[in-house]
Amino acid sequence: MFLRTRKKTLADQGGFTLIELLVVIGILAILLAITLLALNPTQHFQGARNAQRSSDVAAILDGIYEYEAAHSGNLPPSVSSATATPTPIGSDTVGGDIDTCPDIVPTYLADMPLDPNSTYGTKTGATACAAGQNYETGYTIAKSVASNRFTIAAPHAENATISVTR
Repeated sequence: MFLRTRKKTLADQGGFTLIELLVVIGILAILLAITLLALNPTQHFQGARNAQRSSDVAAILDGIYEYEAAHSGNLPPSVSSATATPTPIGSDTVGGDIDTCPDIVPTYLADMPLDPNSTYGTKTGATACAAGQNYETGYTIAKSVASNRFTIAAPHAENATISVTR
């Protein structure tokens, strides 16, 4: 009853080759990079707020031009004081803001859009355009004197420039 034992040599031992290890490390690095990109909530929230801003500036400008189309080419009275210098859209007790609510809300817009950043999109009433309430949209309006075109901009956009000119 002699058991034969065989001496293990280096060639008989199992293991991973260098190429196998490098491939596994490469795959893990790719998976880590994908996970970090997918889990970056700050960037996703900024993108969502900027998408809302883009929609809002287009809606305000559409409301102004829908008013013009419905009134035989006459612009809303509220935007007649717009200049080439961007002016805030809202109603301010100090003055200086352009209040488009009486002209385009609720006929052309359900309510005045507000910047999604709570610091700039503030209102004191149930709606932005409630009678006697002050509001600040966080958006600006400028008028090109030469071409009679308006630019609505979102100056508080995050890592982007958002403006629409028509």
